[in-house]
Amino acid sequence: MNFDTNLIVSIMPELARAFGVTLLTWGFGVIGAVILGFMVAVGRRYGGAWLNYPLWLCVEVIRGTPFLIQLFLLYYGGPFVGISLDPIPAGLLGLTVYGAAYFSEIFRAGFEAVPPGHVEAAECVGLNRPQIIRRIMIPEMTMLVLPASVNMAIILLKETAVLSIITVPELTLVISAIGSQQYAFVESLFLLALFYWGLVELSGRLGRFMEVRLSKYRFVTT
Repeated sequence: MNFDTNLIVSIMPELARAFGVTLLTWGFGVIGAVILGFMVAVGRRYGGAWLNYPLWLCVEVIRGTPFLIQLFLLYYGGPFVGISLDPIPAGLLGLTVYGAAYFSEIFRAGFEAVPPGHVEAAECVGLNRPQIIRRIMIPEMTMLVLPASVNMAIILLKETAVLSIITVPELTLVISAIGSQQYAFVESLFLLALFYWGLVELSGRLGRFMEVRLSKYRFVTT
């Protein structure tokens, strides 16, 4: 087999559009997952047993089933219960809910890692619960959960490839189609791996940069 560089140049416009769709679904999926996961973590911690147990069950179900099955149920099974979504909204919703389950556990562990003495000191000076969460819990938790959060964001990036199953026109779907049409499987798989490797490497470096910048805010437990 010969590696056809001319083919790579000719399909660049299609790859650029697919790359944009991948970034769109990943970016909004991660943002949505972080927000929803944080809300779930706060609800489980401060919502009482009536809220903790249902949220715990949802998290366990989502974490215990493959993302591919969840997408199938949402996209192909959704119309049977009145939920009919186009591929991209369905992919965004699926990625958000799937990532939120994992982010909620990351944030829950971060909340529990904040020294109780810091919370007690905040209560002694008269801060209420929302103020404690905003001024004490979130700043101290951020440094603790940043490495795990970056790792989860990278996992969600690679999970965007699964969205091709429901015909989201992202990198995997477009490049695989080009490879099948042109019989250029080596070139298409090479490009696919290169794109994802570059995005993962860039995300990892950005995460390490943020960790270094935020390290000066690390709290002291002694």
